[in-house]
Amino acid sequence: MDKKILTSGNEALAEGAIRAGCRYYFGYPITPQSEVPAYMSWRMREVKGIFLQAESELAAINMVYGASAAGARAMTSSSSPGISLMQEGISYLSAAELPAVIVNVMRGGPGLGNIAPSQSDYFQATKGGGHGDYHCVVLAPDSVQEMADFPFLAFKIADKYRNPVMILADAILGQMMEGVSFKEFKEVKEKKDWAVSGAKGRKPNVIKSLYLREGDLEKHNGRLQQKYARMFRKEVRYELFGEEKPDILLIAYGSMAGICREVINKFPDKRKKISLLSPISLWPFPYEVTQKLSKEVKFIFVVEMSEGQMLEDVKLAIRERKVPVHF
Repeated sequence: MDKKILTSGNEALAEGAIRAGCRYYFGYPITPQSEVPAYMSWRMREVKGIFLQAESELAAINMVYGASAAGARAMTSSSSPGISLMQEGISYLSAAELPAVIVNVMRGGPGLGNIAPSQSDYFQATKGGGHGDYHCVVLAPDSVQEMADFPFLAFKIADKYRNPVMILADAILGQMMEGVSFKEFKEVKEKKDWAVSGAKGRKPNVIKSLYLREGDLEKHNGRLQQKYARMFRKEVRYELFGEEKPDILLIAYGSMAGICREVINKFPDKRKKISLLSPISLWPFPYEVTQKLSKEVKFIFVVEMSEGQMLEDVKLAIRERKVPVHF
């Protein structure tokens, strides 16, 4: 863990996923995350894992479904329009309660947009881009080091709740290079009793998202909502940088959080007390701490590379408070 290696965010994430126990990767190239499948294409062989370039993003997410159903740690990655194509599969994974890690290195949109950095997939990630009342836990790294570290956390949460987890990054984090210390390899040996792994000596396991009998789907949805409520209580994560009792609060995630830290460090007026709240979990969002901080500050500035999506969660958090929120 002490030795640092200069590497890009995309390659750090890929190596981090392998060290976290991922042995099945299915993906399709799209800028600005193509370095992830490129890295996996040769590195997976070295760890006796499986890399497969799917014929499309739709195929990739369904390959993840199959590998996860068999008990494997599986991952895919893409960028904005490619993630859009995966939405039906992500809904299926959630309904079938299958753990998986999905990485979105965001680019400009809507539509095909361009390959420049963006954070405009926030709604798609946090509000559920597919059909049904489901949620993915959404984690937002803000450095290349966190790109390397977050796969460990993502797979841990995915297995704990049997639920897909999304790592939401952007083109800046994917392409920039920093010195990274990688964690040691994690040996994943736990047996998943629910997996479709052969039924010799036991009843078959059935993994599905189709419930046609009257009332069955309603019961299933009720149980899922109880699970999401547990996630909301236990999986909120954030970082607070700067003054404990600020006058001005910046709220930003991902690469914008890194920029905001520099703003605070170099702010010319030292009489102003400034802090940065950086959500690590975008879902569940840190509503409670946002509301608490809003009672102390004179202004809130929301900084994000979109037309104001996380902004809505910030406004929900402060509710009746009249503190000005600037975007």
